[in-house]
Amino acid sequence: MQEPRNEQLVNALHGAVAGELRHVRALIEELASVLVADEHFVERYLDQLQAFDLLVQCTEESAAVLDRLAAGACTRTAIAPVRLGQVQARLQAALAPGL
Repeated sequence: MQEPRNEQLVNALHGAVAGELRHVRALIEELASVLVADEHFVERYLDQLQAFDLLVQCTEESAAVLDRLAAGACTRTAIAPVRLGQVQARLQAALAPGL
């Protein structure tokens, strides 16, 4: 069991990492906005541009998990609301060895 002070630090770190992930998400969104403003680029790379949307979604889901952990949720409860099935499956698989 973690000591209360250590748990507070872990929770603070979870919140800080969530904030960093959201910063990365914002940078990805800004880059995507610049790229989609170029009509020729969009015509040529439309399928690849969809990867930006997936990156943004994965980043936000990961940040939300960390926020829930920072708020004191248990790991399973923190993962349960994840909407992207592949992300949720990978996170649940990461917990499987600890069961």
